[in-house]
Amino acid sequence: MKTMIVVDDSAFARTTVKIVASKLDVIVVGEADNGKAAVKMYKELMPDVVVMDIAMDDMDGISALREIMEHNPNAAVLMLSSIAGQEMIKEDAMAAGAKAVFMKPINKQEFIDEVTKYL
Repeated sequence: MKTMIVVDDSAFARTTVKIVASKLDVIVVGEADNGKAAVKMYKELMPDVVVMDIAMDDMDGISALREIMEHNPNAAVLMLSSIAGQEMIKEDAMAAGAKAVFMKPINKQEFIDEVTKYL
């Protein structure tokens, strides 16, 4: 079975992603609430997919994404954002290696379709 980690400083957002992920052939093997923990968890667990928020304390999602991509340039990282003016942030995330950027609240079907590409 494929694996996923979910990273968001909002417990509600993590729960929402896990509920949507339960409809897929994937098991959530870890959760984190900041970028530093996400990078550490990624290196330990090497999940098939990472779903990560952009705006977090300790280390933001784009910085964590860059570290994950340095460790594994083929990592499948999907980013979440609720920040206004998202085009610039989306461009930054995609340039750093994100496979997709979703605005919160996520469109469940679009999210499922995108995650399925990496499973």
